[in-house]
Amino acid sequence: MIVVLSLGGSVLMGEGFNAERVREFAEVIERISENHRVFVVVGGGRIAREYINAARELGADETYCDYMGIEVTRLNAMLLAGAIKKAPKFIPHDFKSALELSCNHDVVVMGGTFPGHTTDATSALLAEFAGADILLNATSVDGVYSDDPKKSRDAIKYDKLTFKQLVDIVSGKETSAGVSNVLDLLAAKIIERSKIKTVIFLGTPENIERAVRGEEIGTVVFG
Repeated sequence: MIVVLSLGGSVLMGEGFNAERVREFAEVIERISENHRVFVVVGGGRIAREYINAARELGADETYCDYMGIEVTRLNAMLLAGAIKKAPKFIPHDFKSALELSCNHDVVVMGGTFPGHTTDATSALLAEFAGADILLNATSVDGVYSDDPKKSRDAIKYDKLTFKQLVDIVSGKETSAGVSNVLDLLAAKIIERSKIKTVIFLGTPENIERAVRGEEIGTVVFG
């Protein structure tokens, strides 16, 4: 099975640089790679948002801010790749390079690719390009909700969604550089057109393994 994992930067790094936390994710990814080919796309997290906010205050446009965020995602990817013995230490900047690396490596880790694309969208595009069997989105909440569960007590969690329902839910969300949503519209559209089974769940090392095993966790998007 080909697995693409979208690993949020804040999920990987926590509130700061935590080497032990990164090691725990690396160990899980290595275990999964014993039976599956794995691609990991790492987000920028809090550090990227801080750079982007500072750049905006200095007058940078959104495309420039996107480029800054992309560089942070690649630094985060380098940190994770350095902890995974099976992963190359080279961080690919495009999908063709990632696919080529996967011919000789069980795990390939990368960051963002192009302005205007979140790492969730990058993950969806990579899953499409690599012919992935499943896309795992490890995020800071335990699934897709009708509203932000951190702000609304009335938010309803969805255990299962169709591709169209996912698109409808995320439509109209903010799309500026550095924004943090459970999933962005471009990613949802790519998932819909490619019909890639997707699981959106709370990003912990053990939950990643559970999702790969097919356990009921988070929100499953299919059909």
